[in-house]
Amino acid sequence: MNIYDTYETIIGLEVHVQLATKSKAFCSDDTTFGADPNTHISVISLGHPGTLPKMNKKQVEFAVRLGLALNCEINPRNTFDRKNYFYADLPKGYQITQDASPICLGGQLEIKVGEEKKTIRLHHIHMEEDAGKLIHDVDPEHSLVDLNRAGVPLLEIVTEPDFRSAEEVDVFMNAMRQLVRYLEVSDGNMEEGSLRCDCNVSVRKKGDIQLNERCEIKNMNSMRYARQAIKFERKRQIDLMEKGERVAQNTLNFDPSTGTTSPLRQKEDAHDYRYFPEPDLPPIVLSEQYIEKIKLEMPPLPNELVDKFSIEFQLPKYDVGLLTEEKETAFFFLEICKKTNNYKAVSNLVINKIKPYCNEVKIGISKFKVSPKSLAEFADLIEDGKVSSSIAYQRLFPALIKEPEKSPEIIAQELSLFQSNDEGFLEKIVNEVLENNPKEVEAYKKGKKNLIGFFMGQVMKSSRGKAEPKSTSTLLRKKLEK
Repeated sequence: MNIYDTYETIIGLEVHVQLATKSKAFCSDDTTFGADPNTHISVISLGHPGTLPKMNKKQVEFAVRLGLALNCEINPRNTFDRKNYFYADLPKGYQITQDASPICLGGQLEIKVGEEKKTIRLHHIHMEEDAGKLIHDVDPEHSLVDLNRAGVPLLEIVTEPDFRSAEEVDVFMNAMRQLVRYLEVSDGNMEEGSLRCDCNVSVRKKGDIQLNERCEIKNMNSMRYARQAIKFERKRQIDLMEKGERVAQNTLNFDPSTGTTSPLRQKEDAHDYRYFPEPDLPPIVLSEQYIEKIKLEMPPLPNELVDKFSIEFQLPKYDVGLLTEEKETAFFFLEICKKTNNYKAVSNLVINKIKPYCNEVKIGISKFKVSPKSLAEFADLIEDGKVSSSIAYQRLFPALIKEPEKSPEIIAQELSLFQSNDEGFLEKIVNEVLENNPKEVEAYKKGKKNLIGFFMGQVMKSSRGKAEPKSTSTLLRKKLEK
């Protein structure tokens, strides 16, 4: 047996969600991403003496919203603390965070890895502020600092050590990104640092129950890099243990160019931060009415929509995945389904035509100019057999985009797109097709019954899609089997 297969990996995450508020956690500085360095700052975010923080109400609301979505217990009286440490990108020399009494306790998120479902338990969620950003690749001799991000509101989600592989971490982070976007508490853009995680990794022999020393891989804002880092760190720790050496509890950096981790500093424990209550901020007291109001305003969540689309709408797994990936698409699909019961036809329309069109013209699907009512009518024309799906997609859909205020049925009528089951019309075309393909007719009569598809295609081509399929198929079989 491979020696690595005798070990299991134990992973816990600290997920940082940058909130989509307009201002920072404790002052009115702008939080817009991409501004010139050190332009979104003030005496408060720079930590000037004599300045006082003031709580951002939206941060509290977003924390409760996320906590409810993750089945957390909302702490009705939560407090802030100072986490004391010095970095060049932390102007005050301490971070305002929550240690003793965070806003959300417990909770869980169910993920699906392959066909296996797994529940990841949460320890808590707390509110805090972000630090700035150090830049090392601009000046050859100096590190530069951009403090625009200093003070931006964060939620930190601390999980229990329930992950056993890099793949599980990947699925969890994608599910978390989807959730925060549905809740509209964050844009979840990992490339902009709006969603990132620290991975606490340790290994132990399979069957052992004791947790060994862990190492924390900092600031993973790419799941590809996170997978690489975890896999490297797993191997590194196993190699050390196999040689009888001790795994040192370090905070690590991951270098994507080499695929390796390296120590940043010795991993701190809680006492190293010298937490004490934040004297400048009063406790946050949340009433039952406040929490209930937020609960009533919650949108349908991804897991709820997956169940609805799978069970109630009877859609295949592939469709459900694409429709629920983004909130905008899921809600757009739901609006159309309020006007029709032809859910599969609507799903095909959204996935195969509307989404590609919106991507091509670079608009969000909610900006698509054809109304849900018209799109439901479009799907019904296909499902009721009035217009073939190929003709509807090739000719009716472009015409509808050009004249979105017009009814699809009227456009189909103007363009003569309706399928016909008129016996005289069909018989004329079927006879022509059979006369023009004598070899195929002979082969069919000798037993090659799958040629019916060939004849159907020829009829559809000759009729320019107007031949109604069911009537055409019946007529073809009748004539071929004489």
